[in-house]
Amino acid sequence: MDRTLSARSDEMEENLSQTIEEIYARNVNMIYQVSFSYMRNKADTEDVVEDVFVNLLKTKIVFESFEHEKAWLLRTAINLCKNALKHWRRRNADIDDYENIQGENPFAPSETLRAVMELPDKYKEVIYLHYYEGYTTAEIAQILKRNHSTIRNHLQEAKKILKGVLENE
Repeated sequence: MDRTLSARSDEMEENLSQTIEEIYARNVNMIYQVSFSYMRNKADTEDVVEDVFVNLLKTKIVFESFEHEKAWLLRTAINLCKNALKHWRRRNADIDDYENIQGENPFAPSETLRAVMELPDKYKEVIYLHYYEGYTTAEIAQILKRNHSTIRNHLQEAKKILKGVLENE
């Protein structure tokens, strides 16, 4: 009987390992991109990405869907970045590190991206989630745990700021 339990335990551990690898493969580039938009340097970004997946391993959460998975990982990454920035007070950007991101969809820096990265966090995260990840304002409100109207206002304000910045350049 002990061998049966041991075999089942090994099988469950192998399935969990495969699932974590699949989640990692699906989401690592997205987590890197959103983390870099906060951390603004490669080393700190890589630390945050690692911490996101360590938290995933520790919590042993079961996701209801791919959207639930993506939202949980994004929220975790954003929270870890904010915590790190509070602690380290790091805010110097090296936008050229974006060129080192590997994957199916490299995130090449552009004038627009540079302008987005200079926005205050409350605008940057809304712009990123809406335009780069494709979330609706209602979904962003749920992810960020803010009022829907606040998200809409931040999106409108961010677009006005970006328009002014990009027109001046």
